[in-house]
Amino acid sequence: MKNNFSNIYPVVNLYRKKKITSEIVTQILFGETFTILKKLKDWYKIKLDNDNYIGYVKKKKFVKKLKLTHKISALSSNIYKKPSSVSKLKKKLPFYSKICVKKKKGPFSKFNNYWIKTKDLKPINYRDKNIFSKLNLFKGVKYKWGGKNFNGIDCSALVQLILNYNNKYCPRDTKDQLKFFKKSIKLKNIKKNDLIFWQGHVAIVLSKQKLIHAYGPLKKVIIMNVNHAIKRIERTANLKIIGIRRLN
Repeated sequence: MKNNFSNIYPVVNLYRKKKITSEIVTQILFGETFTILKKLKDWYKIKLDNDNYIGYVKKKKFVKKLKLTHKISALSSNIYKKPSSVSKLKKKLPFYSKICVKKKKGPFSKFNNYWIKTKDLKPINYRDKNIFSKLNLFKGVKYKWGGKNFNGIDCSALVQLILNYNNKYCPRDTKDQLKFFKKSIKLKNIKKNDLIFWQGHVAIVLSKQKLIHAYGPLKKVIIMNVNHAIKRIERTANLKIIGIRRLN
């Protein structure tokens, strides 16, 4: 099937197999698009447009590809039934959800049949001057394998999400990120925004002394001393650095 569809739910899980007890390999945010490869009884086999990831989603009502105008720049943004703070709903849109703004009223913007605060939005083509400037939004967010939002995120999703927000392509998994980013750096030469890779793990350099990563053993996104993190990962997981990459 060639038709592209858009997700119209805050977050949809993509499973490795067609059962909810299967591993969640990634998540689809509001406005992200995909192609349905196969329709099954209660499932769709799909391929994500942004990274070609293939997996299974529970059958839902999706829509044809939306025209997108804005993206969420906050860690999460409340959804409102009306352009009024007293009409707040329980659901939120996560960072980098993409919407089509139909109109604005006061501090609110309308998308689909809902409203969101305009201060949480940026134009779809907006880029930060410092590509990783939004990293601090995720500090303290819990670690979740396959997660990609404020309720839980894994290490490679943290990298992909920030780069995608800045309109840059990035593969989903660490092994593919290591291959995709070609410029290799020695540890002694690291600087802000470099990526440090271990087998199955990645961290983002904040300075020669600090890095940030979604770190499974501590169950959250955390800033750590570079040397301490390297020694801890080697001691607890018996993993050494397999590569350091510079984005440009």
